[in-house]
Amino acid sequence: MNNPAYPAMSGRPARPALDVRALWAGGLATAVVAALVAVVGVLIARGLFDIPVLAPSDDGMFGDVSTAKLAMSAALGALVATGLIQLLIMMTPRPMAFFGWIVGLVTVATVIWPFATDAELASQVATALIYLAIGVSIGSLVSGVATRAVRRGYAAQQTYWPTGQPPAPPL
Repeated sequence: MNNPAYPAMSGRPARPALDVRALWAGGLATAVVAALVAVVGVLIARGLFDIPVLAPSDDGMFGDVSTAKLAMSAALGALVATGLIQLLIMMTPRPMAFFGWIVGLVTVATVIWPFATDAELASQVATALIYLAIGVSIGSLVSGVATRAVRRGYAAQQTYWPTGQPPAPPL
């Protein structure tokens, strides 16, 4: 029986289904974690080591940023990463590879960015380390959630059949 309406029967691999609800629930949880990583990073830098984060001495390129703005930016980054992985899963042949490269390169760019300011070296390093921690947390958590949200085979794909079961094959 080689029927294109039933890819599992025609020998073609089934296209993976995405559990969008699980993906976005994980993305929201990642946004909370990323925001908390930012807050903890600022608390460590400013509170323990008395190093200003994103605060060049003469308010240069960045000026001074509040902890809330940094936390909100980290959370937004996690949500953007979740949208990106959903798009990649739906459109590309190797979504996790592309996602890893994109998140890795964005993280490297944000880590390098503080060194383009005229801030003190301690401030640049502290800011870069916070950005690195945020990038690593977003990349690892969103990719882990996406891996779990992808379902292979038709047994778990309720998106194709409302009843959750495929119709009987034609005789």
